[in-house]
Amino acid sequence: MDREVSDVMSEKRNETWKELKEIVLEELNFLEEVTDEQVLEVIDRVLRKSRFQHNISLDKRCALRMELFYSIRKLDILEQLLEDETVTEIMINGENGIFLEREGRLEDFQEGRISKERLEELVIRITGMSNRMINEASPLTDARLEDGSRVHVAVSPVALESPVITIRKFPKRAITLEDLLEKESLSPEIAGFLKKAVQAKYNIFVSGSTGSGKTTLLNVLSDFIPKNERIITIEDTAELQIRNVPNLVRLEARASVVEGCREISIRDLLRASLRMRPDRLVIGEVRGAETVDMLQAFNTGHQGSMSTGHGNSTRDMLYRLETMVLMDMDIPAMAIRRQLASGIDLMIHLGRLRDKRRVILEISEIDGCTDGEIVTNLLYKFQEHGMNKDGKVEGQWVKTGVLRHKEKLQMAGLDND
Repeated sequence: MDREVSDVMSEKRNETWKELKEIVLEELNFLEEVTDEQVLEVIDRVLRKSRFQHNISLDKRCALRMELFYSIRKLDILEQLLEDETVTEIMINGENGIFLEREGRLEDFQEGRISKERLEELVIRITGMSNRMINEASPLTDARLEDGSRVHVAVSPVALESPVITIRKFPKRAITLEDLLEKESLSPEIAGFLKKAVQAKYNIFVSGSTGSGKTTLLNVLSDFIPKNERIITIEDTAELQIRNVPNLVRLEARASVVEGCREISIRDLLRASLRMRPDRLVIGEVRGAETVDMLQAFNTGHQGSMSTGHGNSTRDMLYRLETMVLMDMDIPAMAIRRQLASGIDLMIHLGRLRDKRRVILEISEIDGCTDGEIVTNLLYKFQEHGMNKDGKVEGQWVKTGVLRHKEKLQMAGLDND
């Protein structure tokens, strides 16, 4: 359909929607306590009396009915997308439309053009649910929906035309190791190696680009932690779905935009967690100066801890970690590299192949610091062979090295090789 024609149709549809919603809200004002059933009854009554009832098909009338209901009681147009388990990311580009991610591929949501007014109402509802404040003075915020989905919101003056909302959805059922094996995100051999590494308390750092599956892998790795240990998770926005751990403490940072409250950063939570007697720390992601505290925790007896970060490769991630430490401390690079080499045992790097499949691209052991440089020992690497006729990338994981530091495996009685 021509974009200009689509814009005109969307504009008329928004006018119809707005008019109907105002009538519904006016009728609902006469009711003291309103149930979902009563809201639907009022919507049905308004639609039957509406002058639009003969101009649209039954299917469209049913869709309009639910859209009105969602706008009044839930999260408007987002609700149907949140319920669609095939959608992994929702991107509302203001009034310019909505784009979705399904199976790693972006698509235009043709029915998703909504007015600036509706977007502003949606922003107020989302931030209110998470006790966050957003305005011209603080135009950016992160929030979390009831189902755990992560939300980022931008409004004027940073968003030039109308509010921009980006939502990272998480599956209702936590992804397991079996799921990753089925999706061919790793090999059975690698799965066995990682399971033993976690049980033996190797400190693990997971790197990768946005959407490469870092949090998902962290959840899966956490499943290998013995159930008699005390785990403390620390996140900017809570995303981890650690299951079946009785002694679990979940901590989430708080932004300073919450009115009347001071900021509680990842650094604050890391320092507080060390007084909570953790066996292991699972840190959702490090982005800045909190890397200093993460390394201190990794180097002060909290073995088996894990964290993630954005990086293009294992080597790139190590450089970034070094830079992030320098954001807070003016110390020699040699000292930082020694701390990194001493604190981190294994680096796992994730990425997306050309067919959008998320896979472990490489696993490296940190083998100390020599001549001022961190030495890495590449253990596994995904080797691509090409693409088949169905558009799927073919390849295999190749074992390229042998773990040199087996002390933790031996202490845990897991050195069976």
